[in-house]
Amino acid sequence: MSLRPPPDDRSPAELLAFGVVNLDKPPGPSSHQVSAWIRDAVDDALESADRAPIERAAHAGTLDPKVTGCLPLMLGDATRLAQVFLEGAKEYVAVLECHAPVPTDVESVAAEFEGPIYQKPPRKSAVSRRLRIREIHDLDVLEVEDRRALLRIRCESGTYVRKLCHDLGLAMGTGAHMGHLRRTATDPFDDRDLVTAHDLVDALAFWLEDGDPEPLCELVDPAERILEGIPSVTIAETAAREVAEGAPVYAPGVIEAPDVDPDALVACFTPDGSAVCLGRLVGESDAESGTVVELERVLV
Repeated sequence: MSLRPPPDDRSPAELLAFGVVNLDKPPGPSSHQVSAWIRDAVDDALESADRAPIERAAHAGTLDPKVTGCLPLMLGDATRLAQVFLEGAKEYVAVLECHAPVPTDVESVAAEFEGPIYQKPPRKSAVSRRLRIREIHDLDVLEVEDRRALLRIRCESGTYVRKLCHDLGLAMGTGAHMGHLRRTATDPFDDRDLVTAHDLVDALAFWLEDGDPEPLCELVDPAERILEGIPSVTIAETAAREVAEGAPVYAPGVIEAPDVDPDALVACFTPDGSAVCLGRLVGESDAESGTVVELERVLV
């Protein structure tokens, strides 16, 4: 069995089979529709190149149809990394539409919302409407104009910004609702290198028609980029081959491991930087068997 080539040595087809696109979602379509369009475009290109289709694509964190911005798309086997995005933070820029002039103490009111807050998902949400706690890391008032305030919000995954805006309006005594919303980051991705769907389709055409893979390789990142914020374990290639068959990561195969708490989510890599699996570090009580990492997702 052969392992995946190092990230920098992958062909365009290999990149598409285990890649991620930092997509700039346009207003209008749902996140699911965008994922399906990109999947179909990639599969059509691969079919034209006589390569195996990816068949799967998934987005990281749903954006409502009207919302724009950072929507990382996982291609092919990279869809197995979806859980990583549940660990990271999200960042948004939102227009707060107040029902009266924005009060002068808006910044102090906003500061009261930093930290853990209670939220109940809205009626139209896809999750159970139970009261839950979400962390607001930062809530900054960037600009105020009459009845509108421009906010930058950095928060825990799963925070409902629309509900946050409603609650802010109640706290200010004016009432408010969310206007335009744009996601500027979903760790470890942000809006500094967003890719439009049109650019990606054009890059696929350049690869097929002109034989030039460079535009495509500039827009599609190896899926390892998703794991930038996850503690890493380096394992030998022989251990990686055993993991591919479903074995856990045993101590003899570990080259380097992070100093993090047991049960922490970690990513295992071969020495050349190719991702092998996601798993959890075992505690001392479970280490007698020689197991260092219990598998959660095999990536090879």
